Amino acid sequence: MSRIAGRFAWVEPRRRVRDLVLGLLSDLPRKNCWSIAEWAGQATPDGMQHLLGRAKWDADMVRDDVREYVLEHLHDEDAVLVVDETGDVKKGTHTVGVQRQYTGTAGRIENAQVAVYLVYAGRRGHAAVDRELYIPRSWTCDADRCRAAGLGEDTVFATKPELAARMIGRFLDSGHRVGWVAADEVYGGNPKLRAALEERQVGYVLASACSAEVTTSAGKFRADALAAKVPRRAWQKLSAGAGAKGHRFYDWAVIDLAEPRAGSHQLLIRRNRATGELAYYRCFSPAPVPLATLVRVAGSRWRVEETFQAGKGLAGLDEHQVRRFTSWSRWVTLAMLAHAFLAVVRADEHARHPAPDDLIPLTCNEIQRLFTTLIVRPVHDAAHRLRWSAWRRRHQARAQAGHNRRQAANQP
Repeated sequence: MSRIAGRFAWVEPRRRVRDLVLGLLSDLPRKNCWSIAEWAGQATPDGMQHLLGRAKWDADMVRDDVREYVLEHLHDEDAVLVVDETGDVKKGTHTVGVQRQYTGTAGRIENAQVAVYLVYAGRRGHAAVDRELYIPRSWTCDADRCRAAGLGEDTVFATKPELAARMIGRFLDSGHRVGWVAADEVYGGNPKLRAALEERQVGYVLASACSAEVTTSAGKFRADALAAKVPRRAWQKLSAGAGAKGHRFYDWAVIDLAEPRAGSHQLLIRRNRATGELAYYRCFSPAPVPLATLVRVAGSRWRVEETFQAGKGLAGLDEHQVRRFTSWSRWVTLAMLAHAFLAVVRADEHARHPAPDDLIPLTCNEIQRLFTTLIVRPVHDAAHRLRWSAWRRRHQARAQAGHNRRQAANQP
């Protein structure tokens, strides 16, 4: 917390943000301003809500602090930046960025809010270092709606690949260097993102659709048509990295592409050894690299799913109950900080205290459990719990009365 203390001009918000981050790391079944304020011993949630909505501090500066913290502790010369989006299912139409759209969280089209994240993935661990909220056209075309949600007057529509390019640019402009970017086909199918990475001499392994057309020395082909021409001897069995049940082995093949731009351009093909299902990747590197390197980068993309799972399950990344953009950016930034803390402790413990053969290494879940139980679990008396029970019921009674008044006014 001392790393971000300078972003808060007064001691009160510094104390409150510490309580909020500890609350995000707690074992509360549901994490929001109400539950965290009660857990922290505060009389009402007003202070937490003020911290997220109206207090004077810059979430983007704290985001930069999170990035530096992650890079300092998880730095790896072979690290990969992984881009992906995740959605939070929401009710109503007033929460910033919400509309009916596909989200992998639900696996279908839902009323949801979607954000794109940039994850730093290395051998020591992985954590999110940047975030951008996806604002649909239905919002950017409605100035009043944007204004009501706290979006700036200059808000314009940006695609998810454009948001990814924005975050990657920020990372590189901050003075850090990374050799590779990985992402799914939403990003791999975008030529502008690929060109931006090539211009900055950053290698990439980006998933691609089977229908994508690529150019070889023999002409232009669909990716799946090229895969059908790969001879049996060209496939190699390689691991895409270790998973929960051991190494993820696939068969891999690579085809050189004929691109007018400088660098090594290739089509990487992955074949499931059990089902025969194929997946495709557009690859670029400033200089030729072995197949094993491309496979390693492709396998790094799974780290973003692990980051989302831990960020949501352990640090309340998706449990914000806020409507305005400022509150959203502050909540998710502090949740990123909370998860980064767990990732850093995990990396340090693995380096300093290797687990014996009869124990698995410490996980982020176990570190959170120990941290909460041994260090930060608050103890409050019955009077505090009863005061909060009365406060909740009083607040809900006011809300119910207001709803009844509106309903009565609308009756014919």
